[in-house]
Amino acid sequence: QVQLVESGGGLVQAGDSLRLSCTASGRTFSSYAMGWFRQAPGKERDFVAGISWKRVTYYGDSVKGRFTISRDDAKNTVYLRMNSLKPEDTAVYTCGATLTDVRNGARYAYWGQGTQVTVSS
Repeated sequence: QVQLVESGGGLVQAGDSLRLSCTASGRTFSSYAMGWFRQAPGKERDFVAGISWKRVTYYGDSVKGRFTISRDDAKNTVYLRMNSLKPEDTAVYTCGATLTDVRNGARYAYWGQGTQVTVSS
């Protein structure tokens, strides 16, 4: 069993940066690939970024070059550094854990509660 808790969301202006954190309970964190998804009101959940247990990273097209995902297995934490934020980045950001395809939300075993990110213009 893995429990995930996100933090770091908030209200920022366009062009600002934020760092989201997702801390996991359990001793098997390092075995999981971790990912961030986001969902804006009235829209589908989108893949944002993922990192495998080997630290191979993947990004959604809309965030490439602006967002960076990383993990610290000693702290059971995955981070999402978001730079050059845009109003269209506004969404609830949720982290998850999977043992399979990090880009496929349907294959995730565990999810956090989500954290709101709002970017004003």
